[in-house]
Amino acid sequence: MEAKAYIKNVKISPKKIRILLDDVKKMNPYQAVDHLYYTPNKAAKILYKAIKSAIDNAKNLSKEAGDLKFKTLLIEEGRKLKRSRAGGRGAAKPIIRRYSHIKVVLETDKSHSVPAKTAGTSRDKEVKSSTLSSSTVQRHPRENGDPDSGFPPTRE
Repeated sequence: MEAKAYIKNVKISPKKIRILLDDVKKMNPYQAVDHLYYTPNKAAKILYKAIKSAIDNAKNLSKEAGDLKFKTLLIEEGRKLKRSRAGGRGAAKPIIRRYSHIKVVLETDKSHSVPAKTAGTSRDKEVKSSTLSSSTVQRHPRENGDPDSGFPPTRE
């Protein structure tokens, strides 16, 4: 399931919003909304509204909107208002007022959901269970929190 929010012609330059984008992409949408709510600048307020709108759209589309993640999070250039200001020696200095478009697409996180049971033979079930166990992530033995290694124990 996908939930989208596309906000056009926001009066802020794309460069100013993209500063926040690196931090927000690493989080899930709920953490991103909490983080942006307490960030004191205009770009955070605008990005907060866009992500909140996408979360609300996901809740309207489906009852199971608990596990969401970002599929796409784009800041695109909008229109530019070109003005000029008087400069030295009678020259005109350009003033460019930039606008942005914000595109947020959320999807349900399939790693937390339980796969549906399908009707089939016992042989099919054995094959499916063996492929699922082999596709799990293999970690280095030192990453599991051995006291001799320099790695801290992982949280799961």
